[in-house]
Amino acid sequence: MTAYTTREIALDSVTLHVAEQGVGPLVLLVHGWPECHRSWRHQIAALAEAGYRAVAPDLRGFGGSSCPAEIEAYTQLNLVGDMVALVSALGESRAVIIGHDWGAPVAWNAALLRPDIFHAVAGLSVPYAPRNRGPITQVFRELGMAKFYMMYFQEGRPGRARIRGRCRGRRCGASCGRPQAS
Repeated sequence: MTAYTTREIALDSVTLHVAEQGVGPLVLLVHGWPECHRSWRHQIAALAEAGYRAVAPDLRGFGGSSCPAEIEAYTQLNLVGDMVALVSALGESRAVIIGHDWGAPVAWNAALLRPDIFHAVAGLSVPYAPRNRGPITQVFRELGMAKFYMMYFQEGRPGRARIRGRCRGRRCGASCGRPQAS
């Protein structure tokens, strides 16, 4: 079987870079952080060989997809909207959606908000959790998880590194100061 191909698909507000392979029912593979479609390379081939059309997009702001400057452009509603628009742009009306790591909440929310499109869902390596009752850092402290890795990246933690925008080719975070490609 041939390797997957990649292309750009223009949606309403973003252009997504996608990898795809196979013919059959559509399966969307949503990557985690700080990954891109390539993290699904083995699953794309396996799904295609099993008779599915496997499509793994780079989410907005990642890999080869467009990178809106506004923070508000990265809400779950926007990410789910991208998946809904992608299904339509691929000429399909239904899909299975699978998310890994940071992509798992995108998959769950897609299935919760649009069960008419996403008829099956899987979340890998991150358990489903309903909306928090407060800020996530407060919830972690209440649960006795003050040493959870996410806590180390919060403001006010002396001696701990902070996550900053890291340039990766033509896509980068607005905080890094490097100009973005058009």
